[in-house]
Amino acid sequence: MAKKKKPQPESEKPQESLANTVSAKGRIKRDLVFDSQFLEDMAYWVKTDRKLALRLLSLVEEIGRIPFDGTGKPERLKYQDANVWSRRLTDKDRIVYLVSEDRIEFLQGRYHYSDH
Repeated sequence: MAKKKKPQPESEKPQESLANTVSAKGRIKRDLVFDSQFLEDMAYWVKTDRKLALRLLSLVEEIGRIPFDGTGKPERLKYQDANVWSRRLTDKDRIVYLVSEDRIEFLQGRYHYSDH
């Protein structure tokens, strides 16, 4: 006959920080942080091109799951910090984001990174 395990008191349960949580698919979950410039760019797209604003939101969601692969041809920006990446939103507009161990900071959602 199998023994029943006693439930652990709250103080003895292992604590998980958000930075160290891993999804069922083995991906690290990171906080998403939005720079004021990115929020201004998002507001611009909502006012001028709702379809593009939805594409931007879709890319943000995808970047949150898989920051280095996927839609929009992700590329590391060579002349910036080693952790700064971009993806294509349109032919001339890019999403620029910084990836660290525990968060992804969205820096820009409009223009080409060299134009701004």
